[in-house]
Amino acid sequence: MMDHRIGEEQAAGAKNPGGTRLGRRKLVTLALVALLAACKVVPKGQVEAPPPPPPPTDALPTDSQRHRVALLVPMTGTNGAVGQSIANASTMALLDTNAANLRVTTYDTAAGAADAARRALADGNGLILGPLLSEDIPAVAAAARAAKVPVISYSNDAAAASRDVFVMGTLPGQSIARTVRYARERGIGTFAALIPSGEYGQRASAALLSEVRVQGGKLVAEERYDRSNTSVASAARRLQAKGGFGAVLIADSGRFAALAAPVLRPAGSETRILGTELWSGESSVTSARPLQGAWFSAVPDTRFRQFSDSYRNRFGAQPYRIATLGYDSVLLTLRVARDWKPGSAFPMKALLDPGGFLGLDGPFRFSRDGVIERALEVREVRAGGVGVISPAPARFGD
Repeated sequence: MMDHRIGEEQAAGAKNPGGTRLGRRKLVTLALVALLAACKVVPKGQVEAPPPPPPPTDALPTDSQRHRVALLVPMTGTNGAVGQSIANASTMALLDTNAANLRVTTYDTAAGAADAARRALADGNGLILGPLLSEDIPAVAAAARAAKVPVISYSNDAAAASRDVFVMGTLPGQSIARTVRYARERGIGTFAALIPSGEYGQRASAALLSEVRVQGGKLVAEERYDRSNTSVASAARRLQAKGGFGAVLIADSGRFAALAAPVLRPAGSETRILGTELWSGESSVTSARPLQGAWFSAVPDTRFRQFSDSYRNRFGAQPYRIATLGYDSVLLTLRVARDWKPGSAFPMKALLDPGGFLGLDGPFRFSRDGVIERALEVREVRAGGVGVISPAPARFGD
């Protein structure tokens, strides 16, 4: 069951209409009737207890056979549409599995993640799914940790993970590492990078350098830029002037990659363009001719197409690609719920199953430090689409 507690209900008072004038005799008669009606004979020595007050209108029903799970996502504001898409996907998972042992309640983090977490904990939720944004994790984790309630965030920031905070988003470092391994298997030994400013760029740069070294390759050049059209074009020209690399990573969205690719891979060049998981589902990638032949790694899309059709039929709109995290987090919870007695603490150790879990985005599992590991496929950009050139493993160990 999915509840939505996005705002507080307001009670409206009713005004008494004005009365009509009554004759004195009628007034006395009515008063006598009212007095008699109010009298009641009570046996000696007994006092009648007043009736219990009605429950608060915003209180959750009492559950004895269901697990209470909180979904913390933005439902209003800039990211409200993304949060709504995740919430819709969570509802889909409950409907598709006929789950009767979960109550998932949505709390809006747009007005304050800490307050949303406190309300979720006060309502007795034993697990928190979310938040979406990495900057909201510290406030949510602090409240949840005090209540000994684990958090499964939709963030892709591995640095935010811990033993009781699990990060479920696709990590850029793992996407880059998968692509670099594939490139080394195909004989590419020298790499360069075009890196945007900000945290994502820093993580991408560190992941590239680390994996290139592990695979016995060499990072020969790197240029950074602010995320603007002129800045990325200038950085691409500086990088191209250095030369000497067989592949270059553009650690940004498809739009910025399309701006830089004509400079980094002019006509006749054999330089291989590499991308990240940000390219998945972006039309700007497949419509840019200089990006044809580029490689990037992402979670498998096979199940997403079916999910997207079902979502559109139910909600009349296209889901955000990240919405699958909402669906898969509910599947994960249902799997763990087999050994989770209602009213007891969430069995956190069950999240560390080395065999992992299977969701719409393929197999995944968590390390003891809360970092997700995903099975990724390598794709190649082609005219009008992408093709899988190295499938994702069906399970861990393959």
